[in-house]
Amino acid sequence: MLSYITWTVDPEIFSLGSKPIVWYGLCWAIGLLCAVLLVEKIYKHEKMPEKWFNTLFWYVVVGVIVGARLGHCLFYNPGYYLSNPIELFKIWEGGLASHGGAIGIVAGVYFYHRKTKQSMIWVLDRLIIAAALTGTFIRIGNLTNHEIYGHATDLPWAFRFITNIPAWQRGAEPLFSAPSHPTQIYEALIYFSIFCLTMFLYWKTSAKSKQGLLLGIGLIGIFLSRFLLEYLKNVQEPFEIHMRATFGMDMGQMLSIPFILWGIWLVWNALRRKERSK
Repeated sequence: MLSYITWTVDPEIFSLGSKPIVWYGLCWAIGLLCAVLLVEKIYKHEKMPEKWFNTLFWYVVVGVIVGARLGHCLFYNPGYYLSNPIELFKIWEGGLASHGGAIGIVAGVYFYHRKTKQSMIWVLDRLIIAAALTGTFIRIGNLTNHEIYGHATDLPWAFRFITNIPAWQRGAEPLFSAPSHPTQIYEALIYFSIFCLTMFLYWKTSAKSKQGLLLGIGLIGIFLSRFLLEYLKNVQEPFEIHMRATFGMDMGQMLSIPFILWGIWLVWNALRRKERSK
């Protein structure tokens, strides 16, 4: 029995001219499509006006993409991107941050609320279900990119990732990491579990009538797991080494704390109040 798994999946599926089509982008697209179909089904189930869903779609899709891109640029390398603002727009080169995406969703829902007057928390209670599923696909995309993996380990499900992807794609011999925690898979499994839990609570219980409960459960599950799994991960940027030495946590963990606290407050507030209508 092997003591590790050698991961040799090529991040590129094929090329259209000089533009590569990558698994990561496909995973993002599938995740967003699943989210759209799920939220559309929920809106129809709750007999919401179709035009409201169409408006929500555009606000949230734009919000999550812009937020994820700005989050990566401004949270992890602000000096470079503020000095080279044109680079902010090169989304095809990679660089999307989940915390920025979450902020972008909230911002999109705020503008949607301004237009429709529908409760932000009511909407986010439904969106969190879809967000957990989308997050599952995104982490699978990270796996295909050989990125965001963990420290070396001797566990039998450890992965060896290719560390010289561009050179390998041009024909060089692959250089492999030490057998490491496949934290992308850990997160994908956790996010899918949160998706299943919130789906069950929405369809089979009265949780959707307690405003903020589903959102709170989702936020705690997603960002607390992210906070804890960061201890297994390698840092994404060099400055995070100093952060860990100084504060005992990296950027991803610091950005997770407000979402965890918000989730705890939402659950507590939802459980102490009577059921509310939309």
